[in-house]
Amino acid sequence: MDILKQIAQRLEEGDDAAVPRLVGEALEAGIAPKAVLDDGLIAGMNVVGEKFRVHDLFLPDVLLAARAMTAGMEVLRPLLSRAGVPSRGRVVIGSVQGDLHDIGKNLVGIMLRGAGFEVIDLGNDVAAAAFVEAARSHDARVIGMSALLTTTMPVMKEVVDLLQRENLSGRVKTIVGGAPLSREFAGEIGADAYGYDCAQAVEKVKELAAGSP
Repeated sequence: MDILKQIAQRLEEGDDAAVPRLVGEALEAGIAPKAVLDDGLIAGMNVVGEKFRVHDLFLPDVLLAARAMTAGMEVLRPLLSRAGVPSRGRVVIGSVQGDLHDIGKNLVGIMLRGAGFEVIDLGNDVAAAAFVEAARSHDARVIGMSALLTTTMPVMKEVVDLLQRENLSGRVKTIVGGAPLSREFAGEIGADAYGYDCAQAVEKVKELAAGSP
């Protein structure tokens, strides 16, 4: 089997020992870092995301694959930086102020990194102003906000409103997600997108970063 296909398959299986070893072997064989990223790690994570979307995989499986992805990226990241491989853009993510839940947010962050984005993870309990300031200082294209408590959902509208007041809403797009949210809620607060789950969230961020409606 082609070594890049092996990387993708072992990643799908969540083998965090085999993935970095195979990444190293691919690099030693002279395969370009970007090819290892695109045709190995990202290819595998794309399959995981699609299987998760159609319920062929479940959250524990995705978490294992994400851990394998992170292990592979640890080997690859320094070489990508030296090679000047461009990212898809920067994304600021966080759980909104008052909300300490972060499993879903963390998973989205891992999958975004796997998709080639630079992720600025602000953690949890993040104030509206902190989201906007991070987007400005890091020149981020997208802000992703997570909430699992209905009482914290209004903070998302604060972020959208603050972006508008700061004349940043055209340059910085917003996506929201979390168990109590809906597409209708996202529309009501003026967010640009809603992510039902981590796989859909990544696809929506790709569209927003690329300038798609």
